[in-house]
Amino acid sequence: MFAIRLTTTADEAATWVVPVGPDGPASASAASAASAGEPNAAALDAETAALVAQTTGAAQAGQVTVLPRPLNRPARVLLTGTGDGDEAGWRAAGAAAVRAAAADEVLEVRLPADAGQAALRSLAEGIWLGGYRYRDAPKAPRSGEVRIITGTPESYEQSLTQAQITARATWLARDLTNTPSSVKNPEWFAGQVVAAAAERTGVTVTVRSGDELARFGGLLAVGGGSESPPRFVELSWQPAGARTHVVLVGKGITFDTGGISIKPRDGMKLMKKDMGGAAAVVAAALGAADLNLPVRITALTPLAENAVSGSAFRPGDVITHYDGSTSENTNSDAEGRIVLADALAYAAETLRPDLVLNLATLTGANAVALGKRTAALYSPDDDLAAALTEAGAAAGERMWRLPLADDYVENLRSDIADRVSAPAGPGSVMAALFLRDFFGDTRWAHLDMSAPSWAEADDLDLSKGATGWGARTLLRYLAALSASPS
Repeated sequence: MFAIRLTTTADEAATWVVPVGPDGPASASAASAASAGEPNAAALDAETAALVAQTTGAAQAGQVTVLPRPLNRPARVLLTGTGDGDEAGWRAAGAAAVRAAAADEVLEVRLPADAGQAALRSLAEGIWLGGYRYRDAPKAPRSGEVRIITGTPESYEQSLTQAQITARATWLARDLTNTPSSVKNPEWFAGQVVAAAAERTGVTVTVRSGDELARFGGLLAVGGGSESPPRFVELSWQPAGARTHVVLVGKGITFDTGGISIKPRDGMKLMKKDMGGAAAVVAAALGAADLNLPVRITALTPLAENAVSGSAFRPGDVITHYDGSTSENTNSDAEGRIVLADALAYAAETLRPDLVLNLATLTGANAVALGKRTAALYSPDDDLAAALTEAGAAAGERMWRLPLADDYVENLRSDIADRVSAPAGPGSVMAALFLRDFFGDTRWAHLDMSAPSWAEADDLDLSKGATGWGARTLLRYLAALSASPS
């Protein structure tokens, strides 16, 4: 991870990063007390303004225009577009700058005097997220030092801390999701949660397995075909004085073959990511503890490997869930909703929360409906849906609300159980309607985030591979919730 330092002192031996917004490049001579009035800084302002004037798209978010100055100091300047100057633009600028940097190159960002807290936070998030590489990849994460030049460094310390915690949570979610399934079975994942919780005060973990899962009929059915038995992880952050209890539920299928309803080869290639929801909720809960948010949070991850064997569950089987209701399995490749049903029913009966948020890499229909970068949001609560959408927009994770259309409820009817697991109809909507039965009377929202959980290439603040989608949104939402009057 890049080391970021706030300072007033400029160093002309470093590579300068000059943000370019709608009104042109930031002034280098006004960025800090150390550079004010220096002839070199004033000359650089003239050079950057002239180059931007002759460069199409220099202000576009994430665009980098290199200004080489081999006979001057600084010898290299990266003009980095911030778009409209919103959080997304600053985040893209940070990511683009570190990707354009040479190995171990020291960067100095000239923060405009009028840049607010959101700009600094987003810039730092972009730097850290853009520098990510999977921890066990052949190449080490991009590293180096970034100095952010500002006249009032102390005023930005809290925003920098928030950015660092958010980035670390996202890195954790990405690492967990990128880990190959030859390593990442349910026991391994549970062990990672236990180890991460042990590093924090006030975070507790319970891991259930074997006979402790007797009531979790869906989890046992889906995990029954694998040599790696299922686990149910309950992580809790319960600070003193918390007045709101939020349960975060994440789908944790550590690998999905499709089971008896087996996937084709191409459909299995990325199925190590089918626990992306579990990774996001665990990372967010740990991040909330690091931020010391005054909200009680319980993260639940039903963990199973959906494998093919003589003990695998079959189409036509009837599954009894934690709440005693039954589902007729009509597609063993629609296993996510079956394990989530147990977790949601457990939360409703045992935890009685104020709010449940469910994240799952649930359906391929998510991508069909909304493309690769947008999650599907379902909730009967307009205010909650609006708050989550706002949090996602601020965090850089898009979502779009889709309807819980009662016209399709008839499709869930079964002749031998309370419902069928995979009825005909629009896939993402039908999965949400199936899950609706298990939320109980609490406020709730479900996010189908299969598509945006993975990036095929580096893209702004995303690195190729797992995106950690959801961790940032949840942290933004939980922070806003903790700040609102009860």
